[in-house]
Amino acid sequence: MSLPLDLQRATTPLFHADGVDAAIDAALNDKRLVGAVVLIAANGETVYRRAAGLADRENGIGMREDTIFRLASVTKPIVTIAAMRLIEQGRLGLDDPITKWLPDFRPTLPDGGEATIRIRHLLNHTSGLSYCFAEEDGSYERAGVSDGIGEPGMSLAENLRRIASVPLLFAPGEGWRYSLAIDVLGGIIEAEMGVSLDEAVAELVTGPLGLRDTAFSVRDRQRLAAAYTDASPEPKLMGKEALVPALTGSVRFAPDRIFDPTSYHSGGAGMAGTADDILTILETIRRGGAPLLSSETVATMMVDQTGGRRQAVEPGSGFGFGWAVVTDPEAAQVPLTKGSLQWGGVYGHSWFVDPSKGLTVVALTNTTLEGMWGRFTVDLRKAVYAAI
Repeated sequence: MSLPLDLQRATTPLFHADGVDAAIDAALNDKRLVGAVVLIAANGETVYRRAAGLADRENGIGMREDTIFRLASVTKPIVTIAAMRLIEQGRLGLDDPITKWLPDFRPTLPDGGEATIRIRHLLNHTSGLSYCFAEEDGSYERAGVSDGIGEPGMSLAENLRRIASVPLLFAPGEGWRYSLAIDVLGGIIEAEMGVSLDEAVAELVTGPLGLRDTAFSVRDRQRLAAAYTDASPEPKLMGKEALVPALTGSVRFAPDRIFDPTSYHSGGAGMAGTADDILTILETIRRGGAPLLSSETVATMMVDQTGGRRQAVEPGSGFGFGWAVVTDPEAAQVPLTKGSLQWGGVYGHSWFVDPSKGLTVVALTNTTLEGMWGRFTVDLRKAVYAAI
């Protein structure tokens, strides 16, 4: 009989883990998180791994290192890497208009004029598209747009039609807004390769890395974490649907969406996977991209590609291809060094890569929104830097 993995935690004498343990324990004891898996790699060596708390509180199932999570926006770097592989192969071009693959996807400019969205605008979120939860006027909501987290049973073609029916927020390249752009990019990848996005990602990313648990479906439902949302006195189990306030709107969740084969593969939010798989992908990028990408391509992905436009929205932080890029740690109020990469997932995840320190940190939890941008993420970052 194996021990609970919370007791199998492995560290190295060079990494002082007490503070990291304390950050995790505090979040669990305060009932801000139900469970978490935290992995830390330093200079290519995994120096910390811990599965803590419960994967399924109602059934008393402990968190394990190989627990599978609904990844939400942790999907984005994976699909972005797939697109960059196609760019390296000459099958996509950064400045190609997306109508080359999606001829009917033609949202207008705010004044009703024609817009030209290019591949690079999707990759760096300067396309003028948005998300329902980030809207101020409710246009996407009225059009019935799916953010790729809810609305099971919707096809990609139908969601693209709905997105395109709403005018862009700004001319492509003239602003920055986190958006459904990677869902649109997923449609382009499918059109170019002639297969589902799941098959494309398996061929381009997860297959070459030997990853078996990360996909647009759940390979082993017994290892899938339950989904919870912030509540008092403890996180609340999500039902068939959950509406969670976020930013200027709300995120509509349907946790069972991933089991519905008629639901489109959301390039921005549709995958499930394990912390080890995500660590492998991020470490591949940190080490320069092989065997997936050239070091030149990775270098392009790791610098701000927005022309400073994201800094106007979030000081100290730009956006490359697939992730945020720290441009000024002091302005961003983070302990990460300049040039670090970071992002998360709305089901309760956060990660960062600090190339100058050789650090990669993955924290997957089953609690929205604490695990993505709550006190836990702040405490964990501080503890990691104190530990080294």
